[in-house]
Amino acid sequence: MRIGEVAAAAGVNIQTLRYYERRRLLSAPRRRESGYREYSPDVVELVRFVKHAQTLGFKLAEIEELLALRKHAPSCREVRDVAAAKISDIDEKILQLSSIRDSLRRLVTACKRSESSERCAIIEALDAGRP
Repeated sequence: MRIGEVAAAAGVNIQTLRYYERRRLLSAPRRRESGYREYSPDVVELVRFVKHAQTLGFKLAEIEELLALRKHAPSCREVRDVAAAKISDIDEKILQLSSIRDSLRRLVTACKRSESSERCAIIEALDAGRP
């Protein structure tokens, strides 16, 4: 398969495939005499795996680890540990986002109270570097 065919079948653009090659998520494909990349059909499945892992929040470095595990027929425990670590990361991000949301709510409330003021309470808080 040529690069455009793989990209279309996997639902990504050509630059994504080239980037995955540079990151070594994909092996360097064989080249035709013309210089065109020649991919095996299983690359489509591999790219879909990467994209699905990304939708679950995995970063490319983590996906590299998952691909290594996938390649070497891991125990379920190893994969579960990687997924559990991702859940912990997500929980931490949720706490951070909740804190940010609460800070913004306080700023919006302060802004509503000071609508008659010449200075915006939100701008003042951002200028002062406080939430």
